[in-house]
Amino acid sequence: MGETLLFCFLFALITGGFLAFHFTPGDGLTVYDGAYEPLRGTPMSDAYASTLRISFDVDGGLSMRQLHHKSLFVLILGVCVWVVLARHRYAIAAVALCVTGGIAGYASTDDVLSAYVAGTIWWYALHLVLALAMIAVLVKASLWEAARRPRTLGLMALALCVALLMIYWI
Repeated sequence: MGETLLFCFLFALITGGFLAFHFTPGDGLTVYDGAYEPLRGTPMSDAYASTLRISFDVDGGLSMRQLHHKSLFVLILGVCVWVVLARHRYAIAAVALCVTGGIAGYASTDDVLSAYVAGTIWWYALHLVLALAMIAVLVKASLWEAARRPRTLGLMALALCVALLMIYWI
């Protein structure tokens, strides 16, 4: 189970890396001048304008945003199943990191959630720090599981296939 979660998170890191190259966190106001016609000329935060630019102007940007969301959704579902099945200390930490990281990721784009809390740069920084903590928890849990039951190449390939299938299926 830990390897499947690790592969889901790895996929989220790859898509998140792509998004990070194009995302501009910030609270400063800017006038949107991108491809989405209904919002052209509307003042908005730098973070939200950046999110719209990724969605409409960057090739494959909207697909990457959707894949990032789907991979993290599958990760959260997998962690919830892991809590029920594994029942060890790393599972609860992973749930807390997933939920907090999800909220921080949504708030960093300065859309509906962040209307209640100012400071998209801090939400983005929190999102990145939580991602690093999640890596540590998943690697530690995977090593702990592998010490109890050694992994084979076939099991790792199966875990990768299950992770990719779940991400594309949902």
